[in-house]
Amino acid sequence: MEHVLITGGAGFLGSHLCDLMLRKGHRVTVIDDLSTGSAENISQHFENSNFTFLKYDITNYIHIEDHIDTILHFASPASPIDYQQAPIATLKTGSLGTHKALGLALAHNATFLLASTSEVYGDPLVHPQTEDYWGNVNPIGPRSMYDEAKRFAEAFTMAYHNAHGLETRIVRIFNTYGPRMRMHDGRVVPAMICQALSGQPLTVFGDGSQTRSFCYISDEVDGIYRLANSTCSTPVNIGNPHEMTVLEFAETILRITKSHSPIEYHPLPIDDPHKRQPDITKAKAILDWEPKVTLEEGLAHTIEYFRAKLEDQRPSARKYAESPKSWV
Repeated sequence: MEHVLITGGAGFLGSHLCDLMLRKGHRVTVIDDLSTGSAENISQHFENSNFTFLKYDITNYIHIEDHIDTILHFASPASPIDYQQAPIATLKTGSLGTHKALGLALAHNATFLLASTSEVYGDPLVHPQTEDYWGNVNPIGPRSMYDEAKRFAEAFTMAYHNAHGLETRIVRIFNTYGPRMRMHDGRVVPAMICQALSGQPLTVFGDGSQTRSFCYISDEVDGIYRLANSTCSTPVNIGNPHEMTVLEFAETILRITKSHSPIEYHPLPIDDPHKRQPDITKAKAILDWEPKVTLEEGLAHTIEYFRAKLEDQRPSARKYAESPKSWV
């Protein structure tokens, strides 16, 4: 039984990784300060003797007595609302937090997997995005605190790999969706679903021609698990290469939810990526991985999750359908 430590393990992705690791028979420790994560996401494991939760800020020194085999570093604000409201905390988590997590991995001789992001490609000039593309990022723009924190974290991870021989992995995560996403975190999937279910206008920025690709959570964590168990130390894209426009996505949401909500157009935000599509050639070759869940199937599960959440929140559900400022 391996001991897996997951920073940010109470968040959307982190909590699903907890589920997977426990199903695989591993012992899991989660560190999360709950600034954007939720204890509700992992509460089903609280009685499990193989699960430990520590509420802690990883920008501080981390000491774990028991031997750790693998560290999955997922701590970070990840939605535009969160990182734009907490820019310094986001940069500190990507820098100081990554330093502390890498130091812990080195002390335990543990494999270290960094959760990076497609945002390192910025508003890409290469399409689809391959791992050898260096990106087109505005270092002082409205997304810079998140983009640069992740780019720095990648550099820090490779420095530990090269200088100390630490076993490291870097996953570049593209748009992922599914149950446990927060209703009001500024991401296109929960926002549009909640708008449709609440009878509110669906927000589309610009003319909706910007593209995204959506990977269901079970496929995403499967790819991450395979990468953690590989020997690949360089970045790997994990995402769904099926590309669609934001307008097409809005129309898909309306069709599946059978909503009569109108589509409402808003000005395109600064530095909003015009294209976002992963090239997963490397993941296919190295990990024998590609997504299996169709958008229709994944959205059906996700819509039912948000339908239940909205029912729990009524009559205050309307506030969760308010228009965000941008889509990721």
